[in-house]
Amino acid sequence: MSTRSMITAGFAAIAAFSLHSCKPKGAQTAVTGDAASKVYVAPGKFDEFYNIVSGGFNGQMSVYGIPSGRLFRIIPVFSQFPENGWGYSEETKPMLNTSHGFAPWDDLHHIALSTTKGEHDGRWAFGNANNTPRIARVSLSTFRTEEIIEIPNSAGNHSSPFITENSEYVVAGTRFSVPMDNQNGDVPISSYKQNFKGTVSFIKLDTSGHMNLAFQLRLPGINFDLARAGKGKSAGWFFFSCYNSEQANTLLEVNASAKDKDFIMAVNWKKAEEYARAGKGVTENVRYAHNVYDEKTHSATSTIKNTVLVLDPKDCPDMVYFIPCPKSPHGCDVSPDGESIVGSGKLAAVIPVFSYDKIQQAIASKAFDGNYDGIPVIKYEAALRGEVQKPGLGPLHTEFDAKGNAYTSFFVSSEIVKWSLKDLKVLDRVPTYYSIGHLSVPGGPTAKPHGKYVIAYNKITKDRYLPTGPELTQSAQLYSIEGDKMKLLLDFPTTGEPHYAEAIPAELIMKKSRKIYKIEENQHPFVAKGEGQAKVERKGNQVHVYMTSIRSHFTPDNIEGVRMGDEVYFHVTNLEQDWDVPHGFAVKGANNAEILIMPGETQTLKWTPDRVGIFPIYCTDFCSALHQEMQGYVRVSPAGSNVPLTFSTGKTAPAAPEAGGTAGVKTKN
Repeated sequence: MSTRSMITAGFAAIAAFSLHSCKPKGAQTAVTGDAASKVYVAPGKFDEFYNIVSGGFNGQMSVYGIPSGRLFRIIPVFSQFPENGWGYSEETKPMLNTSHGFAPWDDLHHIALSTTKGEHDGRWAFGNANNTPRIARVSLSTFRTEEIIEIPNSAGNHSSPFITENSEYVVAGTRFSVPMDNQNGDVPISSYKQNFKGTVSFIKLDTSGHMNLAFQLRLPGINFDLARAGKGKSAGWFFFSCYNSEQANTLLEVNASAKDKDFIMAVNWKKAEEYARAGKGVTENVRYAHNVYDEKTHSATSTIKNTVLVLDPKDCPDMVYFIPCPKSPHGCDVSPDGESIVGSGKLAAVIPVFSYDKIQQAIASKAFDGNYDGIPVIKYEAALRGEVQKPGLGPLHTEFDAKGNAYTSFFVSSEIVKWSLKDLKVLDRVPTYYSIGHLSVPGGPTAKPHGKYVIAYNKITKDRYLPTGPELTQSAQLYSIEGDKMKLLLDFPTTGEPHYAEAIPAELIMKKSRKIYKIEENQHPFVAKGEGQAKVERKGNQVHVYMTSIRSHFTPDNIEGVRMGDEVYFHVTNLEQDWDVPHGFAVKGANNAEILIMPGETQTLKWTPDRVGIFPIYCTDFCSALHQEMQGYVRVSPAGSNVPLTFSTGKTAPAAPEAGGTAGVKTKN
């Protein structure tokens, strides 16, 4: 039998074992008798945690309450979202700009929450765009995406966004190694080993959260999977899981699984920072977009940037090291005290736990086993603290509680395994339904875990919910970890394909939550701060409508004189100054979306009429008892028509004979 056939047969056997072993034996295996009371949040009460969850192929983030599992919000990030006009309104379109042009979709795999002294601080959430490499920053006071930066010299931005102990940097590694942007990319794919390189990008944050691509590391052409920053004693370091050290370019399921060990990469980012300041990097020509949303103007701008500083380990000694790790490592996680680095090899029979102290000793004594593409390889035994023996099949990700325990997800055997950081002994295991990927303990990746729960994010949900055709909902499961044994409390469906999530105490976010935008602070160039400022203006073939909305009418709500060939811009300002009173706006025949305008905000919908006639406009978000009455009309006349451009609110008199001219006239009865 060929190597490929043996590996394929082995995978098939493991998969068959997995599906058989994780099948629930009956209702009694699912939950304990008091589970309902532990997840019940009474009317008028609040959940203990916010759970910020990646949306995978929907390109967004989701916000759930824990322990209830209730969905509170979908945050638009990398994909257009017609529910509120994200990526459709003129103000938000620039947020989805890239060096490839407008990108209306992406694949958001991972999130990271900002930290101070290694602890969650409730300021921002970061997300990665896996397909067209980008990093987004979301404000946790508005739950809006405020900034997106594209990453040059990258492809498949999977190993991101991971954040340093005090939110100095957001770090992103490329999944796919490719020829660099400043090189001729028209090379044979078979020249992978000669022409393909990987990168890790360090994105600097200032105190306001503003991002700037500080520098990149030019690395061998391998695949970077996941990562974690050091903390405490290891705070100046970053650790990455790497696979495909074989540098295969085809059939990676076989050719990238040939070696017994791949690598954990250890990066001294403090040293890298020093090299960057000392001028050791090379400035290279690239092209990437940097998009920023301004809360004062309620508008985004996109800037194309053209250079990046690149550091090469060959020119920067003592900056990057490899540590062998079995086999095809996926997860890479750091304990709360920063001493233990856990590598999870998808095809490994053990979980290796490396010691930060031993890594430093190995570097000092040069306990190396040669090098890989010029980068020193630390001897496995020299860095190893120990191995968790017989933990399960297919270890992926590990998080920690506040009691010295670790929790690892096992995809193949569909389970969460609890083990002791102190002696690396397995303490407990529970089945998941089915094929768990990531897991999340509140505060689990930080220096101060909150514990109490572990949440499983499962890839398969057969027989857990009502069927909905060929595709079933994605699933999360909530387990209590307060006692010695883990207990399943709740299943709840999730949107998109959740990969990773972080849970944060509600009190860190609730008190910072924004309720309105002050109308007097609105600096949008087309704002109408009161009904008296509403107007309609023509500029060539552009018609600009300065419109206001308030319960329960638009001003103006009758517009005439629009002609075929015109572009109409509805600049709608919501005059409400009351929490949770958004207004929507839509016009018949629009080929984009509605817009949803928060109190005190201005947003713009562009509309190009495609025929002559009367077109209704209306509020799409229920706002009052007279919501249905919140509507109006736009009259579109033929090109070259002499119908004057007029606008009104409350005009009920019979129409006067039409005359030429284009001046706006506002009337009220």
